[in-house]
Amino acid sequence: MDLDVHPQLFRALRAVLDSGSFTAASEYLGYTQSALSKQIAALEAAAGTQLFERGPRGVRPTPAARALGRRATAVLDQLDGARRDLADLTNPISGRVRIDAFPTAAMDLIPHAIADVASKHPSLEILFTESSTPLQLRRLRAGRLDLALIAGGEGLPDWDLAGIETEPLPSGELRVAVSRDHPLAHHDRVTAADLGDQRWIAGRGRGGEPQFGAWPSLTDPRIVVELESWSARIGFVAAGMGITTIPALATAIVPDTVVTVAVDDPHALGRSMLLARMVGPLDVATASVRDALVRQARRIAAH
Repeated sequence: MDLDVHPQLFRALRAVLDSGSFTAASEYLGYTQSALSKQIAALEAAAGTQLFERGPRGVRPTPAARALGRRATAVLDQLDGARRDLADLTNPISGRVRIDAFPTAAMDLIPHAIADVASKHPSLEILFTESSTPLQLRRLRAGRLDLALIAGGEGLPDWDLAGIETEPLPSGELRVAVSRDHPLAHHDRVTAADLGDQRWIAGRGRGGEPQFGAWPSLTDPRIVVELESWSARIGFVAAGMGITTIPALATAIVPDTVVTVAVDDPHALGRSMLLARMVGPLDVATASVRDALVRQARRIAAH
């Protein structure tokens, strides 16, 4: 095994891991799908092991791909950091960048991304607001935002993205939150069948905003209460009133009285996270914020 490879092979690996498919990764990187496949094949040859299982429904990363992906992230972050350090010596980054995100992203990802940028570019000001996806898209088109984190996937509308460029970000796996003394709390992973007879604490959004309900693949879940705030939902879970579906982005708020458990369920497609902006090149300041958002999304998804 010889991993003395060009960094672009690591970028190809990360793009496939983040987007979940060769097609989306090749579009994001600006390569043909054939060129991307050759890069992954070259990395597999260097690693001496298969990185992706190819199937009729797409590709699935192997444990080797996930392990190498974590190392690739660290290597690429170091290279990107070196470029920024050299650039800052002659041209410090300053200005103002306006970002918006859905509420779940504001629990962990956004504050750490802002802190990340502040530590590297103290002259760069970030203005953050929190709102729903439809409002984010309107503000992007009106020129009142530079970047927006929007939600997509199962149970959400097909947003009108005309004139808007999106980039998939890793959002981590969907889990369930249970009280520490719940029977499921003693398992590292459970199946969808284990969830069928559970009582569910579901989300309720303002004005019909989509929220996480019971586990996505359940056909007739028993929902005992719908609550607007995550803190209320987690409080009911901690009291043993039921369990709730929780994305990796929200696990930072879970107290010691609550445990999150992974679920093996190939039928649960879950949600995705997209970094949105108007079509066109990014200025240096906005690109720096974008890089911080990507780093923090990868950190959360890796845990």
